[in-house]
Amino acid sequence: MRVVRLEESGRGPHGGPLFVGTVQRLGIVNEAESDLLRVNEVSFLAGAVNKFHTHTFDQVLVITEGVGLVQVKGGPERRVTTGDVIFFKAGESHWHGAAPGATMRHVAIGTPGSTQLDPE
Repeated sequence: MRVVRLEESGRGPHGGPLFVGTVQRLGIVNEAESDLLRVNEVSFLAGAVNKFHTHTFDQVLVITEGVGLVQVKGGPERRVTTGDVIFFKAGESHWHGAAPGATMRHVAIGTPGSTQLDPE
């Protein structure tokens, strides 16, 4: 058993070509701990978002703080807030992040696999 507390001191910078703006990440369950599950807390600060992308796995996002936006390619943007739970099917092109001027934090739950940035 392992207990992880969701607090500021455990969060570190998280970047790369997928993200626009300042993003922090706290690893909760990784490949060293589980063969079947991946869990991360991700914080999108000051309107940060990610670009359209897909995963080879289903993904669940649990909004734990703030105000955000989510969108599936071809669909409308949806506003999400604390307590909302979002499900993306494997292969579904989508993006998510903080609403303009806001911060949004979520817990992302998935399985092993990969993430691909959509071509621009």
